[in-house]
Amino acid sequence: MRTIMRMAGIAAVSVAAGAMLWYGAGPAQQTRPAVEGLRRPFLRGDAAAGQEVFRFETFGNEGFWTDAVRLPQGIMDEQISPLGLLELGMHIDIEHIDKKLRKKLEHQFQTDLSKQQAPLLHDSDVTIALIEANAVVGFAAKDIDGDGRVDLRNGDKMGISCAICHTVADGSVYQMPGNRGAVGKRLDGLGTWSIDVGGIIAAGLNSRAYYPNLQLELGGMTIGRAPKGIRRESSEAEVDAYLRNKDYYPRGTFDETNDGVGNSVQNTPLFRQDLADPFGSAGEFERLQDISSASFSQNLDPTALVTAPGRQFLTLRAGPLGEELAANYEAILKETGVTGYPFVHVTEHGLPPGHATSPTGRRVDAKKLADMNAYLADLPIPAGAKVDPAAAARGKQVFLAENCTDCHNVDPLEPLPYMLVDLRALWPGYLPKELLVRKPPLVPIADSPGTYDDKLVIVDASDRSSLRGIPPVFLVDLARKPFFLHDASVPTLDSLFDPGRGEQEPHPFYVEDAEERADLITFLKSLGGPGVQPPGT
Repeated sequence: MRTIMRMAGIAAVSVAAGAMLWYGAGPAQQTRPAVEGLRRPFLRGDAAAGQEVFRFETFGNEGFWTDAVRLPQGIMDEQISPLGLLELGMHIDIEHIDKKLRKKLEHQFQTDLSKQQAPLLHDSDVTIALIEANAVVGFAAKDIDGDGRVDLRNGDKMGISCAICHTVADGSVYQMPGNRGAVGKRLDGLGTWSIDVGGIIAAGLNSRAYYPNLQLELGGMTIGRAPKGIRRESSEAEVDAYLRNKDYYPRGTFDETNDGVGNSVQNTPLFRQDLADPFGSAGEFERLQDISSASFSQNLDPTALVTAPGRQFLTLRAGPLGEELAANYEAILKETGVTGYPFVHVTEHGLPPGHATSPTGRRVDAKKLADMNAYLADLPIPAGAKVDPAAAARGKQVFLAENCTDCHNVDPLEPLPYMLVDLRALWPGYLPKELLVRKPPLVPIADSPGTYDDKLVIVDASDRSSLRGIPPVFLVDLARKPFFLHDASVPTLDSLFDPGRGEQEPHPFYVEDAEERADLITFLKSLGGPGVQPPGT
């Protein structure tokens, strides 16, 4: 066996006071990184209450999705059917549907799915009924007028919960082929790699309202997968074309940063989150409750960015580019008739903007965040795929021999290494060009050709005095994954470890021997825990 490039004992470690890069060969059979930082205490609330928060809590973002993006109106306007929801990669919770409709749907999913045999599956009115029943995973319908029923056509609203990107249905009723949605029982915590987030946002009648999380043109520049960025004057059709182009906004990813960079990253699993810090694909959050609060107070309602603290946050992070983003966004909201923002309800405000605990100076309800922490900590790691045990045993030896344990655990039930791997160690082809110097501890805004660093161009862990790097991830549920690396740029595990990908590519840690590479892949697919068997594995 010969590897093209090895980790050679390199481990990068993030610590509270700063960061360091550690070099040197580790023990011959080490089973996890030899040097790690000090993790923060994990806050727990009530797990039973946390399930409700995870599945259905919006903290008021239904105002943004209904009154700003106008998503439910767009679903009605496009007449999106239940099959259309599945084509968008959404999942349907069969247990949240009333018995009469459930029986009919279960029967029709067993047919050839034609309009003649399955008329309800082609009926957009059924889609609205499913949303109103809170049976569409991640769409949270709210009884705004308090009359005891949800009616989206008459004043009630629909928001988005955490579950949209971190829950799948088990497919026990139906699984649409081709990495699409499923119908069945909820499996919370699994990454939703089927979902077409861009297509869902594009279904809204005013997708321009999501401006800060699109690939923009700011200061005459644009960064992302698309050749040109969205401008302040870009039309609804132009925004929708960007969102629906899967080369620009891949299925199974979400643009989670209000930075104007087109940098959607793969949806992460959310099981055993007590083992998973630091959080965020750039390790920018030390505590789960902080990334959760920011997700609701910014990403699922970005209108907070045009408040005074929101503008201060953008200026701290991106200087004149942040000021331009805020001015453009405010103009777009005015042009499209969006008022009454920000929509998300917070229990804390007036906090210091720019800090990881309160980026826009606001936080949502602390008790609900603690409850959701507990629920996500209690979700067990899913079972590994059923594989040939002899091949998996051989693959484990490849994993150990190639020093994969410099960054990854052998045992998936152990805490993830509390560390960040320096971007330069992960990507030999990283050639950043400095674009803007920022006030320390923030490192300069810098961009390299390629997309692997796009998530970290503006948002990284330097605001907490750590380095620009990537945290290790859970090596579980890999048999189900349709892509690899945080930017979803590699389609298969075989491609990931194949030296034909190139020595200058991200994560260039290859196994040249095809048989040993296959054994390594078998071992990785076998890794898991005591939880559910993921669909199709």
